[in-house]
Amino acid sequence: MAVLELADVSVALGGRAVVQGVTAKVEAGQLIVIVGPNGAGKSTLLRTLAGLLAPQAGRVTVRGRDPARVARRLIARDLAYLPQQYELAFPFAVEEVVLLGRYAGQTGLGLASADDLAAATAAMIACDVQGLAARRFDELSGGEARRVILAQAICQGATCLLLDEPTAGLDPAHARAVFAMLRTQCEAGASAVVVTHDLDLALRYANAIWLVANGTLAATGAPAEVLASAATTAAFGLAIHVGALPSGDAFAVPV
Repeated sequence: MAVLELADVSVALGGRAVVQGVTAKVEAGQLIVIVGPNGAGKSTLLRTLAGLLAPQAGRVTVRGRDPARVARRLIARDLAYLPQQYELAFPFAVEEVVLLGRYAGQTGLGLASADDLAAATAAMIACDVQGLAARRFDELSGGEARRVILAQAICQGATCLLLDEPTAGLDPAHARAVFAMLRTQCEAGASAVVVTHDLDLALRYANAIWLVANGTLAATGAPAEVLASAATTAAFGLAIHVGALPSGDAFAVPV
């Protein structure tokens, strides 16, 4: 059974069609990267996958279940969602922010258990923020804060991560480390759907790319094939060159 499945899904916002007729699925072990120009509908599609937007038509299922008919606490076991923008009203410490990812699975007084603390430590190590654990979240740089929120999503322990621009504001080394970490998690059996504008990282780490253009799924498939396709050229208004470095690593650049 697919982790996530969309069947002819359309979504309208403010009376305007934003996503139209999308059919796709996410299997365990896959790292899917969604690319496309600004305003194409990528974030709307991701929010629909997360169950935060109801389709105007079609159906979204999470392991065969309708997320609108299942308690969010139960859905949180399968899906962790990282939005583009994240704000906190209180000056939490970084470790406290990461531990918020465990909220859905906590019972009683909601106090952090030994397992919660271990999960938070592992997530902070994976996102290279363990040295910031005692710092106030509102005192971090944009890139540091982004890595902390990613650690929160990982700390949740969901089987599928839905991440909207997780590397926005990150330096190249940390951006690459994030995608490498996601690929490792997927190889261990998790799955992830990531929206990004970094086509080079998409090429290097994705199992498959979904190209979204004008609210439709314009192309899907192997990263190199999708990025070099006529559909991608049409979507971005320029061609993407896919090549190989002397080391054997692939790269993608607009030309």
